[in-house]
Amino acid sequence: MGYPTKVQLIQRQESEQWYINFPAPLARALEFDKGEVVEWVIQDRHTLILHRTAKRQAAAAGKKKR
Repeated sequence: MGYPTKVQLIQRQESEQWYINFPAPLARALEFDKGEVVEWVIQDRHTLILHRTAKRQAAAAGKKKR
């Protein structure tokens, strides 16, 4: 099952910012933590890979699931 998501663009006078939001069920399945740093890697024009940049701490791995 996929999660269709719109790409959003905010244009300012001197800059622009692109946003892609993660649906909550997907973020929970990936066990994201608030403030966690991730990195997008371009595989090709049609594929982005989301890569965690740091190993998760032991405390985060043992936290309660909702």
